Amino acid sequence: MNPPPAVIDVAAFRIKLETRRAELTSLSDAAADARKPVELDQQAVGRLSRQDALQQQAMAKAQDLRRGVEIQKIVAALLRIDAGEFGWCGECGEAIAVKRLEIDATLELCVSCAGALTS
Repeated sequence: MNPPPAVIDVAAFRIKLETRRAELTSLSDAAADARKPVELDQQAVGRLSRQDALQQQAMAKAQDLRRGVEIQKIVAALLRIDAGEFGWCGECGEAIAVKRLEIDATLELCVSCAGALTS
């Protein structure tokens, strides 16, 4: 376990990650009603209104799924901070560029290793 590269302010990244996790959790909680089952009573709403409601529900579920994936990445990054592995590539062990982490603090691969995965 290497200490993070000297130029990385791990405490600042922890705050950034925890703030984003809280924000995503709050958004997910606020959108809970949009993910509830749609009432299928034709007497209460017309067919087009029901289809619109089903579409909105599907979009809300997809958005919540994306939030969940991002939260999982944040939790993994926080675990890397706790383990002293934050800022180091999980594949080759080299330092991840600070600019790269500033864009996305959940990254766990350096540019070279990430590029090798897409090749």
